[in-house]
Amino acid sequence: MSLLQHTIGSISDTLDQEALAAAKDRLLNQAKPAGSLGVMEEIGARLAAIKGTIDVRLKNKRIITCAGDHGVAEEGVSAFPAEVTPQMVMNFAGGGASVNVIGNHAGAIVKAADIGVNFDFDPDLPIFHKKVRKGTANFTREPAMTRDEAIRSIEAGIEIVNALHAEEPVDLLGTGDMGIANTTPSSAIIAAFSGIPVESLTGRGTGIDDTGLANKIAVIQKGLDLHKPDPKDPIDVLSKVGGLEIGGLAGLVLGAAAKGIPVICDGLISTAGALIACELAPAAKNYLFASHKSVEIGHKYMHDRLGLEPLIDLKFRLGEGTGAAVCMELLDLATRVLAEIKTFEEVGVSQAE
Repeated sequence: MSLLQHTIGSISDTLDQEALAAAKDRLLNQAKPAGSLGVMEEIGARLAAIKGTIDVRLKNKRIITCAGDHGVAEEGVSAFPAEVTPQMVMNFAGGGASVNVIGNHAGAIVKAADIGVNFDFDPDLPIFHKKVRKGTANFTREPAMTRDEAIRSIEAGIEIVNALHAEEPVDLLGTGDMGIANTTPSSAIIAAFSGIPVESLTGRGTGIDDTGLANKIAVIQKGLDLHKPDPKDPIDVLSKVGGLEIGGLAGLVLGAAAKGIPVICDGLISTAGALIACELAPAAKNYLFASHKSVEIGHKYMHDRLGLEPLIDLKFRLGEGTGAAVCMELLDLATRVLAEIKTFEEVGVSQAE
C-alpha cells in the first residue's frame, strides 16, 4: 500500500461525538445568551470534537509554506518574474517574510518546504527539502507533471506532517504557499472540478492589468481544453493543470487529518491544495478550517465546494500562510471561550426563562 493510500485510509470519518455534545452543552449553559459569541462557539465545539476534550490546548503550532515554480509563468500570467520564488524561500528561511512576522506573533513555528522550486538550494538551508522536480511544465503545451510526480508531491506533504508529529505532536497546522504564477493553476483546478466558466473564477493574482487578465483567462482555458482533466480524478486534475506545491499542500491536509490535527488553510493556492485533498478524502473536511476570504474571486467557489465558511475577511491576497497565522489566534481564543467562560450554575447567575 502506498503512503497516499495508507494516509487516506487512516482518516476517521467521524469526530468524538461525546466531546462535541459536552462542548455544545457547556456553551449552551454559559453565563451569557446562548450562541452570543457566534462562530467562536462553533470553532470551540469543533476543536473539542477533533481533540476529544472540552479543554483543548493548542501549544505546538506549525505553519508550513510549500513552494514550487510553474512552467505556465512563461505565458506572462504574473507581474513578477519566476526568480522571486527561490528568493522568497530564502527569505522565509531567514525569518524576514510576512508569514514569519505574523506567525511568530501567533506563537507558531514557520518553515518553508521546497516541493518544486526551479533552483538548487544549499542542503543546509533550514527548509524541508522535498523537491519532486524543478518546476512544472507549461500546461498550455503539455501536462504540468506526470501522474507519478503528482502523487509524489502529495506524499511529500504527508511526509512533512509525519516527521513533525513524530518529533513532537502537532496541535495545530497552518498551510501556506509560495510560487510565482500559482494563482493560474489554482484557478484551473477549481474550474476543472466545478465546470464554472474560467472568466468567472480568475483574478488578477499579483496585480496584472486588464490585458494581462484576459491573457491569463485564455491561458487557463487553453490548458483545460488541451488536457481535459477528469473532475472525478483529483490526481488527474493536479497532474494536468496543477502545481507541485499545490500537491504538497494537499498532502499537508491529508497528513494532518490522518493524525487528528486541525489544519487551517490560507488563501487561494492553499485552498486549491485543500480541495485536492478533500476530493481524494472527503473526511478530511472534518479537520479543516478556512482562514480567510481572499480578494481572488476563485476563492469563494473553492469554499463553496468545500462547504466551508472563511473566518475573516481582511482583503488579503498574499498567501505564504499569513491568513492561517492570523486565524491561529482565533482558534486559540475559541478554546478558552469553551473551557473558561463559567456556566450559570458555576457562578450562581439566574438563567433566562
